[in-house]
Amino acid sequence: MPARVYYCDASQYEKLKKLLEYDPYLDNKLTAEDLEKIKNDEMANVIFARQDYVIKDGAALDLDREKYYLYLNANEEFLEKAEKKLKAEIEGISRAGAEEEKKIIDSITEERKKGEEGFGLIFG
Repeated sequence: MPARVYYCDASQYEKLKKLLEYDPYLDNKLTAEDLEKIKNDEMANVIFARQDYVIKDGAALDLDREKYYLYLNANEEFLEKAEKKLKAEIEGISRAGAEEEKKIIDSITEERKKGEEGFGLIFG
């Protein structure tokens, strides 16, 4: 599956985190009628909580300390809809440039690989 990286100002972090964690189908405050409406709303069905994502502080990546970076790994169809939703809901969010995107994807891939190796050593 392809991965993309987006960035936003630190001031948007809480809003981004809330958007990414929310799954309307797990929200027990919604009525059956609300859920029926959601089923028919294409953007409401862009549910980040069901995808592979990571939010990283720019400082942790040796990048802009005033930014947060979103790594999003999903199928192409989801990514197209996700970009529209992100831009509609998170002020100033943008896709990272190719070089920056590659650096972040490689960093997260390496981090996960080391985690799996460490886990293997424990239970190996």
